Formats: sequence, C-alpha cells, structure tokens
Amino acid sequence: MMGSEHLVPRSATRHTAARVLAFSLVAGLITAAVAQAQRPDPRVGLKAGLMNAEEAAWNMRVVSKTPPSGKFLGSTNSDLAFKGNYVIQGNYNGYQIWDISNPAAPSLRLSNYCPASQSDVSVYKNLLFVSAEGNTGRIDCGDQGVKETVSDARIKGVRIFDITDIEHPRNVANVQTCRGSHTHTVVVDPKDKDNVYIYVSGSSAVRPDAELHGCSDASPDKDPGSAHFRIEAIKVPLAHPEQAAIVTSPRIFDNLAAVKSHGGAPDDVKAMAEARARGAFFANLGGQDIMLPDQFVKPMLDSIVMARGGTGAATHADSMALRGSVQAMVEKRFGAAGAARVPTGPDQCHDITVFPAAGYAGGACGGYGLLLDIRDPAHPVRIDAAADTNFSYWHSATFNNDGTKILFSDEWGGGGAPKCRATDPMEWGADAIFTIENGKMHFKGYYKMPAAQTANENCVAHNGSLIPIPGRDVMVQAWYQGGVSVFDWTDPAHAKEIAYHDRGPVDSTHFTMGGSWSVYWYNGVMVSSEIARGLDIFELTPSQFISQNEIDAAKTVHLDYLNAQGQPKFVWPATFSLSRAYVDQLERANSMKGGEIAGLRKSLDAAETATGGKRVSALNKLAKDIDADVKESSDAAKVHMLAHSVRDLAAATR
Repeated sequence: MMGSEHLVPRSATRHTAARVLAFSLVAGLITAAVAQAQRPDPRVGLKAGLMNAEEAAWNMRVVSKTPPSGKFLGSTNSDLAFKGNYVIQGNYNGYQIWDISNPAAPSLRLSNYCPASQSDVSVYKNLLFVSAEGNTGRIDCGDQGVKETVSDARIKGVRIFDITDIEHPRNVANVQTCRGSHTHTVVVDPKDKDNVYIYVSGSSAVRPDAELHGCSDASPDKDPGSAHFRIEAIKVPLAHPEQAAIVTSPRIFDNLAAVKSHGGAPDDVKAMAEARARGAFFANLGGQDIMLPDQFVKPMLDSIVMARGGTGAATHADSMALRGSVQAMVEKRFGAAGAARVPTGPDQCHDITVFPAAGYAGGACGGYGLLLDIRDPAHPVRIDAAADTNFSYWHSATFNNDGTKILFSDEWGGGGAPKCRATDPMEWGADAIFTIENGKMHFKGYYKMPAAQTANENCVAHNGSLIPIPGRDVMVQAWYQGGVSVFDWTDPAHAKEIAYHDRGPVDSTHFTMGGSWSVYWYNGVMVSSEIARGLDIFELTPSQFISQNEIDAAKTVHLDYLNAQGQPKFVWPATFSLSRAYVDQLERANSMKGGEIAGLRKSLDAAETATGGKRVSALNKLAKDIDADVKESSDAAKVHMLAHSVRDLAAATR
C-alpha cells in the first residue's frame, strides 16, 4: 500500500516492498473471514448441469431463475443496469430488458441484438449507454463483423440509446475511443443538472490513426498524446445527447511504478510445467507468461502453412517458425499491453466506481487501487494509490455508505480460470478492504468466498454492491461459478460471510464458462446476471446474522435507477422497522443489557399502537430515555443512531 507521496518510481518501489510485509502479516486475518456457515459446507460437491445443476442456499432464497432469450442463449451475459421496474442485462450479443415488477416472474420487454463485447450497460433518465470494445462490433449492429484493418463501420467506444420508449430504443450517438470501452462509468455531478459524464476504461489495442484520428500507440514519453496511460471523459448534454463527445483524457496513472504480483498457485505451476512439456505455446503478456489457447494458436499455424503454400496439418518446422514469431504476433494483436517495454504501473483501469455524495471514485486499475477526487467530474485527480503483491488484477471497487471505507476486488485469472480451489491461497483472488482517513487508504483485511470450488469452475472475486442494512456495511458479491456471497465488513479486519447461493459446475467433465458475473441489491431484491444461465433474483431471509427488522428497513430504501459503477448514498426513511433494526443490532452485539433491550421493544410497540399526539409524546420520551442510556452501552454510536431514528419517527408523525 502506498500513499500519494510515494508514487515516484524509485520511492514507490521501495515503499511497496516495505509494505509487503504488512500485507503478509495481515493476510492471516483472512482466516477470520471464513464463513460462519455449516460444516461441511453444502456448496462443496454440488452436481453439475447447465439449467439443472444442484444448488445450495443459506440465509437467502431463490425468487426466480429466468433463462436467456433467443440469440442471447449461449452468448455471455455481462453486467446489469436498473431503471424503474426494469433490469437491463448486457450480453456479448447486445442487451435484454426485463420487467421485474413481479420479481418471481420477470418478463422480457426487449432483446436488442447488437453484438459487441462486452456490452456493459448504464442508464441515466432516458439514456442507455453500452460499451463496445471488440474489433468486430459494428455501428449498424450487424453480426457479419469487420474484416478490414481500417473501417468506418467499426464501433469501439460507447453507444448511446434513447430509451424513452423502452421497447423501441433509438441509437442517438456513438462516441468512438482509441482503445474502445471495456467498461464505463456514468458520473452525475450534483452541481450540474444539464450534463452527465462518462469515464471510459478501454483495454484493447490502440486503433490506427487512419481509422480514428489522433490515436497514438506510442508511449507517452515519445508522444504526449498517446492513447496509453489515460482514461476518457465524455460529456453528454442531456438535452442533446447526439452532441456527446470526449472533453478530457485524464492521465491518472502518472508516476506509478511497476508492482510485482504473486506467481502461480501450486496447481497452476504444475499445469504450466506439464503444458510446456507437451509443447504448448506461450507468450509474455503484460509481464506474465501466458499459455496460448488452441483457438488462438491454430489460426496462426494455419496462416504459416498457407504462407508457404502448403496444405493439411502444420509440420514441426511450422511449429518452430511460430515459436519464433509468436511474441511479435501477440504484441501486434494486443498492442503495448503485450510489448516488451520498461515495466511501469497500469496504463488503464478496469472499473471506476464513483460515489458523488462523497466526492470520491475508486479506480480498480490492474496493478493498483486508486482513490480519486471527482468533485470536478471532467478532471478527476488521483489522491492516493495502493498496491499489494497478493493481488493479481485490481478489478472493481465498492465504498461503504459514509465513504470511510473502500473495498477492491482482485480478478485473479481474468475471470476465466478456477481460482477458488482448495489449494489456492485465500488472500489471492480475494477482496482487499481499506479505511479512508483524510484522503488516504489504510489496509485492514481480506475477504474471500470460503467454499472450495472445482477445477472446472471459473471462480474469483467479481462485481457486487452494498445492501442497505442500516448501521452496518453488508455487501452481496458475485464470484462467477463460486456463486453469490453476502458478507459483513463493518469490521474491515474481520469480514465474515452471512449468506450465500451456489450451483454446481456447468459441466463436471471439462471447463465451461458460467456463474454470476454480477449481483446487485435493487429495491428489496438481489439481481444476478448469470453468464450462461440468464437472470437470477434472490431475497434475504432472516437469520442469526440479519433480522427481519433489518431486512424490512433495507427494503424501505427505494432507488429510481442503479448502475454497476455508480454508487448512490442510501437514506432510510423514518420507520419503526429502522428503529427496531438498531435495537436488534444492539442486542446481537451485547451492547445493552437484556432488560434494556426488552424495554426498548416494549416502548416501540406501545408508540406504534398510539396515534397522533400520543404517539409523538411517546416517541419523544423514548428518545430522551435512550439518550440517558448512552453511557450504559458499549456502542454509543449505535445508541445515538437509535435515538435519532426515534426522533425522526416523532417528526414524521406530526
């Protein structure tokens, strides 16, 4: 972990190394994060299947499971956005819009076939934003691809649709970027009602200048206008979205030193050695040796055979020729990310989560987690950065509701590998939790979904969100084929699992992609985008960890919309369930004596049955009594929350 004052290359490396010990010492805290669930864990050994896999759930229930529609079946489901009663589900073939007015029976309102990986989606008012990054995506939404090296038919950037008529979206703009849009973030400036901004995180190779003028693949020291080491900020005028355009390209990565990550896990090291022994092809990508998949190698071998005028299978000489040229071919395809260059910090982010109410953004940026000041949304400023050798790929970020903590996930293996095996270290492919004090991040602990998964299940930390349990930091998170995990990180050094849902692998005989890409709490339910199986909706059930009052209080928080990388500030209306939730928490933590807890509940019951002035008087008296009990409690802050909630109830009654 590093403060911003340690970000020049030499001192950054020194301070990173010095703090590695601190991370390794705290890694022991991961053992405290292991689930409080049943033993043996019911998730271990679940039977495989695509739509009929065995399932296990604890402290949550399945509300509905909805398979993909038409051309979306068999294509990867990606991220989610929410507007009113609608869920917009991205997919590599476009997006689907589901009506979840009845969560037990979602209905399909639209399936818009418009291929372009990975079609991450966001909404704001009547506008829908969709990411496009692959070389084959077309502006006209065709599926014939783009064969030409330079083409004005290609879309790499952000599509903008007007969804005023939800069943008939209109493509009103396409903002092209040099490296496409792997993900994007909608930023709403509380001071600007006329515009929204979009931060674009692009990770593909740089487009040729002939296709998009101004795109430079040179390093910034050779060309200050380089497309590397920057993000794009798009300004979208709400009244005229067709005028959306890039207004700045903030270089939030300046002077970040390269960070050494961990090597392979025991199973990975063994597999790599076996692959080399049988003649697999490898290339160095981003400083790491990567085994190239057959679907990548075969076309390259075929091209070598064709170049020499041959037919049939590749010969030993062809294989040797490929081994001599494969690194250059990878560099050509993936650009500077695959090139052999002086090691540096990241040159792009994967996700940027904005929390406008706190003026912060969390940038999960490959080798670093960044804390950004976004009070001027067109000009985000990095104010701190953290590195961790236990992390492989900083992927996404989540703040707690008061902006005093931030959690980063680590997508070790890129989401397509099994990283939750029994032999995998618990601090690898996990979440790292920090407190934020005076604009600086301080590492506290890790959390990883604790049930061992098989070698045929892609599993690692991915996308999730806070659940509005008052007075606590509770999060639901996707772990691909590790399922969905709900955990409490109120104590950032001792996060613990309190609910889960998991399926068996898609296939028990070989690796097949699947699992929860993302899961978010939205207006009382948890909605998951299942890569292979469609749309899942869950509901919490009361347990020793979450009471019915806490669940009821969470359900009083209503959102008009929600985006994966846009975090709202939760505000709870005055309700008796809110006050009772605080009482339940005081009892669970043994923060007040049993007689006092019973008295609080009795007083709340009596006040609820009263009406008008009698209710107001009863509540005001109760609030004064609670104030007097502060000194008797071991959790004064929670008692103050309770007193405040009771006074709000009195005010709401008048």
